Amino acid sequence: MSKPQDSFVQQITSPSEDYSQWYVDVVLKAELADYGPVKGTMVIRPSGFAIWERIQAGLDRRFRETGHENAMFPLLIPESYLQREAEHVEGFAPEVAWVTHGGGEPLAERLAIRPTSETIICSMYAKWIHSYRDLPVLINQWCNIVRWEKATRPFLRTTEFLWQEGHTAHATEAEAHEEVLRMLEIYREFLERELAIPVITGKKSESEKFAGAIDTYSCEALMGDGRVLQAATSHELGTNFALAFDIKYLDRDGVEKPVWQTSWGSTTRMIGALIMVHGDARGLVLPPRIAPTQVIVVPIAPGKEGEAVRTRVRQLTTTLEGMYRVRVDDRDEYTPGWKFNEWEMRGVPVRLELGPRDLKAGKAVLARRDTGERITVDQEDLPHAVGQLLGQMQDDLLARARDRLRERTRTVATMAEFAEAMAADRGFFVAGWCGRASCEATVKAETGATLRVITLEGEVPPRCLVCGEKAAHRAVFGRAY
Repeated sequence: MSKPQDSFVQQITSPSEDYSQWYVDVVLKAELADYGPVKGTMVIRPSGFAIWERIQAGLDRRFRETGHENAMFPLLIPESYLQREAEHVEGFAPEVAWVTHGGGEPLAERLAIRPTSETIICSMYAKWIHSYRDLPVLINQWCNIVRWEKATRPFLRTTEFLWQEGHTAHATEAEAHEEVLRMLEIYREFLERELAIPVITGKKSESEKFAGAIDTYSCEALMGDGRVLQAATSHELGTNFALAFDIKYLDRDGVEKPVWQTSWGSTTRMIGALIMVHGDARGLVLPPRIAPTQVIVVPIAPGKEGEAVRTRVRQLTTTLEGMYRVRVDDRDEYTPGWKFNEWEMRGVPVRLELGPRDLKAGKAVLARRDTGERITVDQEDLPHAVGQLLGQMQDDLLARARDRLRERTRTVATMAEFAEAMAADRGFFVAGWCGRASCEATVKAETGATLRVITLEGEVPPRCLVCGEKAAHRAVFGRAY
């Protein structure tokens, strides 16, 4: 049953009025996801999953280019495996979902539903690695994860989510460290090039690192409301898991040694970042490189002239489909204005309009989603004009996001300056930090901000913003999702 022509796109809450509700409205009304029947779960709808497939394809290509292979490991993990690395199990215990019965019978040992896969993968590496000839092991898996979250929001934090997790084993600490930084750079480049999301990278503090890691490195992004989001992480595991799971190899010198390991991952949270970095009051704005549909074609085909317009649309679309991801909206039950608003809400980068006047003049109209700019071009020039417009929009989205990041990254010297700056606007706050956990905890208690990363570059401020003693690190703080 068709909808009436006057059934218009539902209103989206203004982000300036209620940012949280705006975010949920965009997710639901752009049909990216819906709430699942179990509290905290979500159903990723085709529009949302198509974005995830583009993210997956872009990252997977980069992983393969650096020598990594995909594999698949079990969803269920014996409790005894989690217990073998003390810091790891302590960190994840509050979030683990347990299977206690199988086929109606109680299990002899509880099984954890995968909160992360270090332990199950390490148990296999202990079987597979024997000699230096077996190294390095460079494996990634794409899978689902379950973590029993108390407060959830679609894509940002859900009980079940999709991710990729890389797990590698190396002969030396230097090789493992190189891998950690290599993967951090892959994430940074992907986020900026494909998603048009600039990030600040660096190392996590002891309190913020991954449970069981020696060091954790992160990509931190700034959202439209000034909060920050951890977009991807890369962990240096040292020999912690190797010793716990007895993963050893015989080196060239005939000595048995533990391997050095890394893990790294990114999740469907990237879709949440896309929404909040680029979205506006009209809904979703998708960067052209990641958009499943880059061009939506809307024929304006009234009355007797309709068939001629549709015929020309089919011809133009056939040409464009070989170069871009194109979709035609020729539904008769909706007005052109309704379609314009719907596809704007869904974030399609470029709209192509063709009506009777355009047909007679040999012209077509192109409209940009981000700025609303409309230009008239010759139909014969469409392939080139569309490419130019998509490329310019991708560049402009990144430039605007970079400008926002620069404007909302401020340096503070004292807690008083920090409080004043946060009262004025959220964002990233750069400060000196002595390295003591007590000073880090003071910042969190008094401002609600956490230490996002210790930067790997940049001049270290002279003093710690809390205690005033000599700073050891250049730290970046922010209120996070």
